[in-house]
Amino acid sequence: MQPKKRLLVLVLILIFSISCRSVGAFSWGGKDAAAVDPAPGPVRENVQPDALSKPQAAPEEVWAPEPEEDPQQPLLPSPVPQEQQADQQASPAIPQGPIGPKSYPAGINPLSGLPVVNPDNLSLPPALVSITNWPPAARPQAGLSFSPFVYELYIGEGMSRFLAMFYGDFPMSENPADAGNSLVGPIRSGRLPYESLRNLYNGFLVMSSAYSGVAANLSQYSNIYGSDTDDINSAMIPVDKMEQIAQANQKRLGENSLQGNVYDETPLSGGQPANRLWFIYNQIDQVVWQYDPQSGAYRRYQDNADGTTFIQATDRINGEGLTYENVILLFAQHRACNEVAFDIDLQYIPRSPALLFRDGQMHKIFWTTRSEEYERTTGKLRPIRFIDENGNPISLKPGQTWVHLVPTGTPYWEAPDRQEVPMNAPQWVASDPSGLLYNLLNNRDEGSSNWVSRYYASMIVYDQAVCEALR
Repeated sequence: MQPKKRLLVLVLILIFSISCRSVGAFSWGGKDAAAVDPAPGPVRENVQPDALSKPQAAPEEVWAPEPEEDPQQPLLPSPVPQEQQADQQASPAIPQGPIGPKSYPAGINPLSGLPVVNPDNLSLPPALVSITNWPPAARPQAGLSFSPFVYELYIGEGMSRFLAMFYGDFPMSENPADAGNSLVGPIRSGRLPYESLRNLYNGFLVMSSAYSGVAANLSQYSNIYGSDTDDINSAMIPVDKMEQIAQANQKRLGENSLQGNVYDETPLSGGQPANRLWFIYNQIDQVVWQYDPQSGAYRRYQDNADGTTFIQATDRINGEGLTYENVILLFAQHRACNEVAFDIDLQYIPRSPALLFRDGQMHKIFWTTRSEEYERTTGKLRPIRFIDENGNPISLKPGQTWVHLVPTGTPYWEAPDRQEVPMNAPQWVASDPSGLLYNLLNNRDEGSSNWVSRYYASMIVYDQAVCEALR
């Protein structure tokens, strides 16, 4: 970022209440405005299905870094006294007791249950950013420690990708001098399931283009392209640009409708001990969630594509380890044309199972996106809601939530705990990688608190309708 722009962003951060715009509420608009019943089949175009691996430019908003500095620079605002800055930056107190599901205290993020630094940002639509997880050279990604919700989905060939949501406070470096340089990414191409999530969260997508058949089924997106054609991980979006896109999309996307979930610090009753969760795609793609009692959250580790060296996931922006208060396995129907081209049924679901890991416990819960009075009276959709067997809201722990999207029927079990995972270590090495994996997949030990789930691509159901949607 050019020096003038960096200085401008720094000043704006220090006195954000002066520079942040007050934005009003608008009615929902756009082509999906009144969708309260299952929509008809997606838009179809004539494309060749064998081109699925070839990303093509999509016709919506496109942004790329400007090569030169804008000569028309606004004047810098005058500084304000330190006392006034402190008052401006004071955050609301964390609410005591349960909050939600229909309303939340002022300044509280309905996607985390926590206060935000700048409440004005709550009037902006969420950004849903497609962030790569492969190859391992893309790690650590930038911005994930600021995302209240991350959805991880399978993309074929043993790999996964993240759709990270940014809402409330935007990512920011702890060093004010670097604030203007904060980037989010690396950003990769769009996928069919993104549209359902975008609809449910009333947000906009940020991606690095998409195969034309996929792009025809997506809406409200911006394309971000890399600066180096030889580096697939070079597509990054500056935080200030993401905020500008959110501001530009507010009128088009309308007022947020992000209610639906309950947050409560009080641990849930009736769970089973869950000190660790192994989520296994294959031998060289294993994710480990280790519960940290000190932080009350789960730390993420992933092997370095070798099944041996497990590295703690961190955020490139601040170097902090990723900790998520809620880790969820969400079971949903996956429908495919082939292994790398599939959709996930997430909208208008009456009830489907899920597993919630919080406070070192595993809870069997459910999720729903059914149309209720809110949808019928407003014509809007709400996010995925988490409920108990009787349909009552189940409390998430205030903080961040990571969701693994898995096919209906994906198995899970407890295995013998034969691998020590050092608490908060930057990385650790499996003493017997083959023996470890064999033990996890083939042995059972009820009550071990060492949970395992394995992703089976064979559980994705073939559906010709998905092939038709891509043409």
